[in-house]
Amino acid sequence: MANVIAIIWDFDKTLISEYMQTPIFEENQIDADTFWSEVNAFPKEMKDKHIRVNTDTCYLNFLIKYAKDGRFKGLNNSKLREYGKKLKFYNGIPEIFEKTKAIVEDNPKYKEYDIKVEHYIVSTGTAETIRGSLVSEYVEDIWGCELLEEDTAEGEKIISEVIYALDNTSKTRALFEINKGVGKRDGVEVNSKLPEEYRRVKFENMIYIADGPSDIPAFSLVNKGNGSTFAIYPKGDMKAFNQVEKMRKDGRINMYAEADYSEDTTAYMWICNKVKEYAERIYSSEKSKLERNTSSAPSHIT
Repeated sequence: MANVIAIIWDFDKTLISEYMQTPIFEENQIDADTFWSEVNAFPKEMKDKHIRVNTDTCYLNFLIKYAKDGRFKGLNNSKLREYGKKLKFYNGIPEIFEKTKAIVEDNPKYKEYDIKVEHYIVSTGTAETIRGSLVSEYVEDIWGCELLEEDTAEGEKIISEVIYALDNTSKTRALFEINKGVGKRDGVEVNSKLPEEYRRVKFENMIYIADGPSDIPAFSLVNKGNGSTFAIYPKGDMKAFNQVEKMRKDGRINMYAEADYSEDTTAYMWICNKVKEYAERIYSSEKSKLERNTSSAPSHIT
């Protein structure tokens, strides 16, 4: 059985400095602040009518609304993927994906026990945009929101329905899917009863990286399983700095750093060091198990 170290990334404000919808706004000359103000006002309007709204994912309905009324002309899954190519990533991305894998792959003693590093993205953004971005080739799997298309009268395809929505609480479901190996093992579902020793990625072998309080459910789950949690804040952003410092004081995260994954930065060193720490722990544990269960070979009696 593989000994997998999973590095699980949020996307917006964690790998990129902005929201992934920015290229959509720019191409269609839509003011981002106006769009988000409309999105943020909607839950209050519905609350006044005693209707519950998922504040994490209701923006998807506005993407569809803008596509249908022509403000996001021809917005479909293919375009979402193209927008992914325009996203600007923080320094050190994607290099740190390769570096963390190499830490294990280049060490023969870790390979002996099938220890490896896998990267995952779990985001409330649109999965197609992430699939179109430069990091997609470096990750094992992507969780994000999925949209269905319909044909317009002009014969074009546009987004029309939400068929998979991931919010900041249901991100924990994605973590359990990674934990149990859903999609990697036949017959295993997220609610399958599976003893800890048969789970593909132990929580203690997870590193969860995100940018703030919205990821507290995921941070909490990983912390509870003795995994590691790390938060990012933009350079020079005192408000964001104070936010992650409070999360550290409250025990929500283990560590935080400025959003720069370049070699020798705090983020780079912490993540790489944690991978080495995990790999060494797994190696020592597997070696001890082998030694305990190996009897000495019989020899001739003299």
